[in-house]
Amino acid sequence: MTISLAEELVLLAYNDDGAPQGTSTWMDYGIAGAHLVELALTERIEVRDGTVTVVDTTPTGAASVDAALVTIAADTKQRKPKDWIYRLSKRARGPVLDGLVEAGVLERREDRVMRIFPVTRYPSPDGTPPAAEVERRRLMREALENPADADARTMALCTLVEALDWVKPVFPDLPQRETKKRLKELGEAHWAGIAVGAFIKDIQVALIMTAVIATTAAS
Repeated sequence: MTISLAEELVLLAYNDDGAPQGTSTWMDYGIAGAHLVELALTERIEVRDGTVTVVDTTPTGAASVDAALVTIAADTKQRKPKDWIYRLSKRARGPVLDGLVEAGVLERREDRVMRIFPVTRYPSPDGTPPAAEVERRRLMREALENPADADARTMALCTLVEALDWVKPVFPDLPQRETKKRLKELGEAHWAGIAVGAFIKDIQVALIMTAVIATTAAS
């Protein structure tokens, strides 16, 4: 099966026992950002004069991504990337997790913490990291060493991880400050001169702004 960027982001966000590894707070924003990046990479949307414009309504084949495309295409207002991240982030993880469960990549397990508090976990069926996650982690690490050989999707995922400040859960064994700096540099270098580059930067800024505003409002 083809794994979307949002699905790959979710696989990176959960540990082997099926619980989010310190990534839960911004996950919905990350998923929304990943949907926008996916649509940009597949040339379904562009940013024109600072707002998102649909240029092709052909489905991508990924259910949650196509749902986002339909939502954007049906809207009559011109909205900035940050506006769409906020709108698409509402209950964003559910459809992505459901898709991974239906595909057999993850399982849904109902559990209780301290035998009282209900919690839903999403481990892989055999208890080992899914093959898609293992492969993308390998490609991301290779990108840190050889960015010139990295594909666009891997670099996009690196950019999202850096923007979400997920360096520690995704690269727990690497020096945090140096790795975050390297990811930022890689993103800036890779997207320079590419049409989707400005959009990626808009997504980075929008993710940070949206999450900070939401966190402030909740405190």
